[in-house]
Amino acid sequence: MTYEEAIAFLFGRINYEQRTPRLTDLKLDRIRTLLGLLGNPQDQLRIVHVAGSKGKGSTSAMLESIVRHAGYRTGLFTSPHLCQVEERIQVDARPIPPQALAALMNEIRAAISRMEEDELSSATTSQGVTFFEVATALGFLYFARQEVDLAVVEVGLGGRFDSTNVCQPLVSVITSISFDHTQQLGNRLAEIAMEKAGIVKPDRPTISGVIDPEPRQVIEAICRERHSSLQQLGTDFHFQYQPGQVFKEETRNQKPEKQPVVRVTTGRRAWPAMKLGLWGEHQAANAALAVACVELLRDQGLRIADEAVQAGLANVHWPARMEVVGYQPLVVLDCAHNVASAQALVETLRTSFPPTESEFHEPSKDGSMAKDGLRSGILGQRVLIFAGSSDKDLAGMLKALSSSFDHVFLTRYSHSPRAVEPERLGEILKEQSPMPLTICRTPADAWASALSISGADDLICITGSVFLAGELRPLVMRDCRRSVSGDGKA
Repeated sequence: MTYEEAIAFLFGRINYEQRTPRLTDLKLDRIRTLLGLLGNPQDQLRIVHVAGSKGKGSTSAMLESIVRHAGYRTGLFTSPHLCQVEERIQVDARPIPPQALAALMNEIRAAISRMEEDELSSATTSQGVTFFEVATALGFLYFARQEVDLAVVEVGLGGRFDSTNVCQPLVSVITSISFDHTQQLGNRLAEIAMEKAGIVKPDRPTISGVIDPEPRQVIEAICRERHSSLQQLGTDFHFQYQPGQVFKEETRNQKPEKQPVVRVTTGRRAWPAMKLGLWGEHQAANAALAVACVELLRDQGLRIADEAVQAGLANVHWPARMEVVGYQPLVVLDCAHNVASAQALVETLRTSFPPTESEFHEPSKDGSMAKDGLRSGILGQRVLIFAGSSDKDLAGMLKALSSSFDHVFLTRYSHSPRAVEPERLGEILKEQSPMPLTICRTPADAWASALSISGADDLICITGSVFLAGELRPLVMRDCRRSVSGDGKA
């Protein structure tokens, strides 16, 4: 296989990131058979397994950063990717090289061919091995061949039937429970918690960041049943958060930012105040989970110094999660894709981004801005670029976001058939808020339009989906670099 053939083979599989699966489509027999033919590489790895409705990617990134700063060789498996599929599988913070991907895909393709020919899995008669199952096998195989010391593996969807749930982790982590993927996981938090807690393993410890009583009770019951020791945020460990601040003034020699600070207290000790490389109180909660996990990893023989924890949290890099990519205007790129994430974004903007003279602008009598109203140069206007998927609570998200912005540019991304047309988003928004809106056919058009009405003191926030963030990030990064280099406004 060439690299191009390997990518074509991968994306030629059924992809439930592009289409909505039924719960009955999610099984473990296919991935178990596939991994068995590959020598069960997952059994050769020390793993931390991370599930949750939100925060699981950030928590995974923090853990990987901490363990890497401790001197260990790390693997990180996450999904979905922003720009390139190789981002999903990283060793020591470097994506899998194209040649390694192609070579391992040869082995995976041969194993799948054997499955399909010999019908080693009953499921293959009705549905072939999926995109995510191939990606999971690729990740485990690459980590085993690279002999990583610890792999941090993020669940893709749910937990109980996610293809990553064939591993036997050192620690299982459940970050949070909120409403997302309700068609597959259920319409009650207790149902969603049962699916997420499917990663809890007998006689292996579990860490939970779940606060709501209903899903918390489910996790407690499952851990008791499986004799998994459980540590919970708010009971066994706690955190305090000191918001950071992004300043409007741009400096060429250093970022115009004051990093957030988190203080974590566990049953064993009070950790010193530590800088946090990700913005928002929700990220401080994720950091507390990572610190609690570090203590359990120490119990299992990993030598992780306090200095590694501090450096790992301060230097964690997790793109498009409240990522500040430009300063004049301020440009924030985020992947909020459910109501809880949208609420966290709004709160972080409130606490960490500069105050404005006129936080919100009144619309004109007909519910729209005057023709040139956004060009008036009012200090601190806030502009939103938004796109979303059909299986999300778009009304709830737009309601959460609408009071914090002066104008929204609605668009649709091109990388998923689940993208909702911007005209439909406009109809949904009008039911929630009179906020002025503009329909844009492409994300690039939305970005150009937002820039055209934004001054150096304004803020542009891009959010709604990882697909939107991934499509726009290269363009936004390019334009913001041009602005900083003095080539004119981005």
